[in-house]
Amino acid sequence: MPPTLALILWLVLLLALLLFDPAKDPGTSWALWVPVTWMFILGSRLPSQWLGSSSIQSSAQALEEGNSLDRVVLSFLMLLAIGTLVLRRFNWGRFFRSNVALFAFVLFGLVSVFWSDFALVSVKRWFRDLGNYLTILVVLSDPRPLEAVRALLRRLCYLLIPLSILVIKYFPQIGKEYEFWSGASLFVGAATSKNMLGAACLVSGIFFFWDTVTRWRDRKERRTRRIIRLNFAFIAMTFWLLHLARSATSTVCLVLGCVILIAAHRKVSQRRPTFLKALIPAFFCLYLLLAFGCDMNGNLAAAVGRDPTLTDRTSIWTTVLSLRTNPLLGTGYESFWIGPRLQYVWSKVGSINEAHNGYLEMYLNLGLTGLALLCVFLLSSYRKICRRLSLSSSLASLSLALFAVMLFYNITEAAFRSSLIWVAFLLFAIEVHEPAEDPGGELAKRTNVDTVEPFPQSSFEMMRHR
Repeated sequence: MPPTLALILWLVLLLALLLFDPAKDPGTSWALWVPVTWMFILGSRLPSQWLGSSSIQSSAQALEEGNSLDRVVLSFLMLLAIGTLVLRRFNWGRFFRSNVALFAFVLFGLVSVFWSDFALVSVKRWFRDLGNYLTILVVLSDPRPLEAVRALLRRLCYLLIPLSILVIKYFPQIGKEYEFWSGASLFVGAATSKNMLGAACLVSGIFFFWDTVTRWRDRKERRTRRIIRLNFAFIAMTFWLLHLARSATSTVCLVLGCVILIAAHRKVSQRRPTFLKALIPAFFCLYLLLAFGCDMNGNLAAAVGRDPTLTDRTSIWTTVLSLRTNPLLGTGYESFWIGPRLQYVWSKVGSINEAHNGYLEMYLNLGLTGLALLCVFLLSSYRKICRRLSLSSSLASLSLALFAVMLFYNITEAAFRSSLIWVAFLLFAIEVHEPAEDPGGELAKRTNVDTVEPFPQSSFEMMRHR
């Protein structure tokens, strides 16, 4: 099939899927397209990369300066998000009081620009990343957050997964890259690297698996059967792309997420959720002890014929730590990979722009203070997730799975910044309180019978299974 014809066919099928989606909710706000577009850019490529050359800029100058087109597009999306929140009369005071740990973490990132070697670049990146939180609030402030989350993740996967297959098969100059030294081909799809493609597959796989599990009890209904069949199709496409990407971290985390989803939906776990709540942090601490105390990762990798250095990650960690940055405050928000430090790392381990460890990345940029604030935010988020699990919230199992994925994914990848996985996690880590009242019963009138959820106090906290 000619590439142009394949592109036209993809566009037609995408429009048909969006218009006639069996899971489509007619009450969904058009404002959801703002976070969908934002997350699509995070999970694929910047506008300048889509419209320009197929090669991804990697020069130190490009990393420092950015692109004017990208700034215009991202700024426009942020303004749309702010406008939506203003129209909805979003209660900022109550939001800050409910998310003190997140507010402290984000505020410290802004303060850190004062000791950054590249203050202007640092403050630009902070404002860019502020868009992550603004666009997520558009979803969480929706009158029906459960359906808004479903619609957001479903539309995002509808865009990313088929598009990645399209560019791999018919536009290899976009969907493939080649290793500099070996010349081996790497499948990147609509993303900019195989790890980013793996992250998109990770989010897609967990969402469609969760959506299938939560709908399974109603599989005899005609509409639900159609949704489940569509889910299976996307699960198959996701696993095929993940196989091409060869992203070991995303593959392991996807398996982990699916296991947690299954465990969370077992009747034993629903009756006694305490064991499941304690199991994840205990298992994570045990893994850290074995991985870094007994070199379990290297030994396992060597046993299966893989690189015991985790694809040179241990060399990267040694190199960046040798620069001896300020241990308490770091180099400033997103300032480590700029200037002489970047040139030094490139001279030692090649052209990279992350530490391939989210906790180490946070330490390099914001020091032990930023890392501690991040840990406080993660712990605060886990408490909220555990409350939802005790209340049998519809989103509790997905929240728990994404929390575990964030913990383990950041051991070998850096995702505590502008990444698709981080923003997906924020959907469940941020708490937004909305009024419980429904004047005149308008919510019930606009909602199908099978999607009605109560909304007392918190947007997610009291969503229960029927």
